[in-house]
Amino acid sequence: MTIGVVIVDDQALVRAGFRVLVDMTDDMSVLGEGADGTEAVALARQHHPDVILMDVRMPRQDGIEATRQIKHDNDTAQTKVLILTTFDLDEYVYAALRAGASGFLLKDTSPEKLLDAIRTIAAGEALLAPTVTRRLIESFAARDEPDPVAANLLDALTDREREVLLEIAKGLSNAEIAQRLHMSPATAKTHISRLLMKLDARDRAQLVVIAYQTRLARPGPLT
Repeated sequence: MTIGVVIVDDQALVRAGFRVLVDMTDDMSVLGEGADGTEAVALARQHHPDVILMDVRMPRQDGIEATRQIKHDNDTAQTKVLILTTFDLDEYVYAALRAGASGFLLKDTSPEKLLDAIRTIAAGEALLAPTVTRRLIESFAARDEPDPVAANLLDALTDREREVLLEIAKGLSNAEIAQRLHMSPATAKTHISRLLMKLDARDRAQLVVIAYQTRLARPGPLT
């Protein structure tokens, strides 16, 4: 199966570099390019890509608002959005995840990691760069105190499911959660599936957001 990719960045050289890299692989194909969020939304509706590489700061419409529109439109909601960011855009990461992004990638990442990230996002698997993701979310949460979701959102969860949700918020993979909580990877996967269903979450990224919004997870040391 070929992964359909759309590249959205206001810098033509950046788009060109990503296009060359993606098109060199056997399992991916670039379906289109855009220079701002408005074009991203239009390309999502036109091509229904598996993954959109989305810049944040762009003219007309930024990547966060474009992500929100794409993920809240039933016609395009299945498209995964991978936010491209730099360390000076830390404050946008939490907002991007709340908007429905499946993860993020630093723009100076290696070509191999970019391709792996696209495959991971397309497969709906673990949140990307988990320790960095959590550090950025925690930093933003500590500064801005996002609006909390009612605590009773977690009332339907078992104690074990709360434990798994907390480990997800730490950025751990299924295998790491299984090891930490002394369960099989299959059991960890089952718990995560139940969490997605009970919390009406789109993906793991949204589970991380919910964990912080309900204050189940709080800023603290990366352990």
